[in-house]
Amino acid sequence: MDFGVSDEQREFRALCRRFAAEVIRPVAAQHDADESTPWEVIKAAREWGLEGIDHIQRLAGDPDGQFSVIYAEELHWGCAGIALAISGSSLAAAGLAASGTPEQIAKWVPECFGMGDEIHLGAYAVTEPQAGSDVKSLRTTAKLDGDEWVLNGTKVFITNGGIADVHVVVATVDPELGHRGQASFVIPRGTPGLEQGKKESKLGIRASHTAEVILEDCRVPVENLLGGMEKLERKLERARSGESSGRASNALATFELTRPIVGASGLGIAQAAYEWTLSYLDNGGAADPFDDYLDESSTAGRPPLEREGIQQRLADVATEIEAGRLLVQRAAWMGRNGLPMTGGQGSMSKLKGGDVAMWATRTCMDLVGPIAQTTDCPLEKWFRDAKIYQLFEGTAEIQRLVISRMQAAEYRERLADGVAVAADAIGSTTSGNGTSPGHEHGASKNGAQRSEEPAASPA
Repeated sequence: MDFGVSDEQREFRALCRRFAAEVIRPVAAQHDADESTPWEVIKAAREWGLEGIDHIQRLAGDPDGQFSVIYAEELHWGCAGIALAISGSSLAAAGLAASGTPEQIAKWVPECFGMGDEIHLGAYAVTEPQAGSDVKSLRTTAKLDGDEWVLNGTKVFITNGGIADVHVVVATVDPELGHRGQASFVIPRGTPGLEQGKKESKLGIRASHTAEVILEDCRVPVENLLGGMEKLERKLERARSGESSGRASNALATFELTRPIVGASGLGIAQAAYEWTLSYLDNGGAADPFDDYLDESSTAGRPPLEREGIQQRLADVATEIEAGRLLVQRAAWMGRNGLPMTGGQGSMSKLKGGDVAMWATRTCMDLVGPIAQTTDCPLEKWFRDAKIYQLFEGTAEIQRLVISRMQAAEYRERLADGVAVAADAIGSTTSGNGTSPGHEHGASKNGAQRSEEPAASPA
């Protein structure tokens, strides 16, 4: 087991931090205020090698899975909204990779980013007004009509929705089968029947375009069904016969792989708030607003960072960030190396990252005092940005349900394995002396030993 950071990872983190500091932060406040898409920053990211096909291939070629979470954390340290504007297309690409044939992936993934100096965007459309974290409840339909699929429905809270060059849309082809009756479709920008609905004005991540996607008799060729017709027909036949698929829906599979990245994104906000608060207090910033519980004689005239009450809370913030980072790094490594997250490790990383982001920014605001509520203080923006990481790609409550159910299933599996091992051990012990299981050494009917009991008297 190696917790070390390679030279390549260290250099990549430094590059991402420098881009965030030099390119993202100078324009973050303006794009936040205007709720505008930061096209100039996206183009700069392409020039720095931090956006586009080459960048995606670099992330995909990382055997440890750490480049993706380093990238997410550092760009979100700069600005969460701009980071999502730069990386939002990756979710559409992940949806294509999860569902598409090699030919479809080769054709459509480049269209999510554009080639050369041309900037394209991708959108992954799953969430609906009645179906957020519960993807089984999707009502958007896809019906086959000759050699075309006809889609109808409304998607909400879609990153790059309506302005994307490629929309990957999850729809229901057989409502009776739940998520097993769903399929994914590629819809290029400008397709008749595809329209942008309401653009959302949000609390945070305001530089990231979020909008409704409305589908009204939207027709796409049959080849735009990801995975192809034969794969879909086999999937539907297995579902109708009651045969277990042995895997989650494509939408859930996509989210499972991206959850560590979402967790890392939240930690980037928390790290930004923590570093700024350290600097502010080290330079004589606000005193502890909860001064009344401290011993005034021991704190009078001392710099904020030398006061124990502040030190203890900052220590908690640093510890929570580091704990979240370790969960994220483990889940990212597991996902990249194909290890099944049977204990809910992906959901744990997303849950912890989001909760730490919200708690850490609030704690830092408490330490700084009243100035934290003003737009002159960056904590105000980080606090607004943090909340979404407890909400999207599965709310914190949904993550807890996923974790608890996966933990329970894993426990039952371990228990069953233990019972089987014990039964094998008892059988191998008794097979050599002719006694039957349950009677050797006075064992009880349930296999428990009674060796401490006194021997029965002769009759």
